[in-house]
Amino acid sequence: MTPNEKLASVDLLIMDVDGVLTQGEVIYHDDGSQIKIFNVRDGLGLRLLMDAGIQTAIVTGRSAGALEARVKNLGIPFLLHGVSDKAAALLKVVEQSGVPAHRMAFIGDDLPDLPIMSRVGTSIAVADAAPEVKDRATITTTHAGGKGAVRETCEAILKAKGLWETSIERFLS
Repeated sequence: MTPNEKLASVDLLIMDVDGVLTQGEVIYHDDGSQIKIFNVRDGLGLRLLMDAGIQTAIVTGRSAGALEARVKNLGIPFLLHGVSDKAAALLKVVEQSGVPAHRMAFIGDDLPDLPIMSRVGTSIAVADAAPEVKDRATITTTHAGGKGAVRETCEAILKAKGLWETSIERFLS
């Protein structure tokens, strides 16, 4: 199956957070709270994906209030955070969503992402991912994590499914 055919089969996109939806940097306040910076274009890409009927999920090792707020703002239905075993988390996403793993894509950037990447139908590495992740990915984005890699992925899925033009019509009228 070609990468485009794999993208056309995606019914659910799972994302890591740090290094994928963010640039991988965490800012801590003196009180221990965190600041995360998210890319608004990634957010629009996710909204377009969900509006087209493709489900989304987040599986990440870290927990943060900023992440919970972003997930709520975007309407992402599945959030598994504070996860130490991403392969086990994948089973939860399969169970909760009803989508089989072979119809899922996962976008990651570092070694803890490898177990889930090897179990989904389409594995995606961000442009600045660890070499071991890129080597095992079906697709590597041209954009870095936190710099449009998720938007690029969302557009690629919508285009592969023939849904891109319909997705952008509301902005052209």
